[in-house]
Amino acid sequence: MRVVDLKIEDIAFGGKGVGRERGKAVFVPYTIEGEIVSAEIVREKKQFAEAELVEVKQKSPDRVESVCPYFGRCGGCAYQHVSYEHQLAIKWRQVRDALQRIGKLKVVPMRPIIPSPKQYAYRNRITVHAQERVVGFFRRDSHQLIDIERCPISTDEVNRALTELRAQPYVRDGHYTLRAPASPRVFSQTNDEVANALRDLVVNLVPPNQELLIDAYCGAGFFAKALLDKFERVIGIDWDKFAIAAAKENVTEKETYIAGDVEEELQKVGAVHPNRPPGANDAGNGRLRSIAPTTLIVDPPATGLSANVRKAIIDLAPTTLIYVSCNPPTLARDLRELQDKFIIESVTPLDMFPQTAEIEVAAHLNA
Repeated sequence: MRVVDLKIEDIAFGGKGVGRERGKAVFVPYTIEGEIVSAEIVREKKQFAEAELVEVKQKSPDRVESVCPYFGRCGGCAYQHVSYEHQLAIKWRQVRDALQRIGKLKVVPMRPIIPSPKQYAYRNRITVHAQERVVGFFRRDSHQLIDIERCPISTDEVNRALTELRAQPYVRDGHYTLRAPASPRVFSQTNDEVANALRDLVVNLVPPNQELLIDAYCGAGFFAKALLDKFERVIGIDWDKFAIAAAKENVTEKETYIAGDVEEELQKVGAVHPNRPPGANDAGNGRLRSIAPTTLIVDPPATGLSANVRKAIIDLAPTTLIYVSCNPPTLARDLRELQDKFIIESVTPLDMFPQTAEIEVAAHLNA
């Protein structure tokens, strides 16, 4: 393998720096734009190459010392070498660039990124792996485990659970999700403070005195329950029956939660019944046939919305659409199609996962 000198020009989504050698993009982890580095080419393709950092010859003023002894080997964090303010700038720019490049948006109504109050000790759960008496995380770009005694981005409670697991005389091979005691066992965000900021943002984006909210991928009703006072009726949909069971606890008359496929349930939205009696439940048997929807929230997995869900959204034609995404490229792909029927009012990144390359985004659209 050969070593090349590069000037890092940009940071790609996923966290690797991008330099160029004879016009070909070379991706180098743990670098910052503006730096001059030496890197060893480890994989070379026709259009790009992958390299490992050998030496930083000219450092960025935004370079800092990492606090984690596993950083650079563990596959979890990508940005511990970057000052927090610059991490935020990188993520904001990556969201904008994805929407312009993939989404073909000429004008991106970006809002400032919402930072995390905690840059470390914020994760309320982690999943560790055990194999042949090693307990920890996978190495970067590998299925080989690193033995991890403590994770600095996790809360003290989670690290105590990790210590207890490691102290057991025998840990069976497998995967172990370790949670803070108050963390629910259905899907929830891992950063409590930023999750609350996201919920507040969504609440503020929705106008008052609305008729119907459909909360797709609703989980345990994180958004729906915060919006009850703005709607006459709320319907939540999620495939996870355990999350739906949690949502149904302490349910009010105006709430209906359906365990089912989001694609199928959205396609079942039927005729408008404006004179429907308050509290009547037309959503039984998996059919959402009620008042015309006014607001739709979608919070899909990283794969984004399927083509059929996008079509169902266009057919549904909600007056307000809020799209919460954990994957800017799939958000950009979906907005490219939805922008023909909706006006994109704002795009707000949130740093749900400091030190990592992950980005949360909330997009607000109106019909």
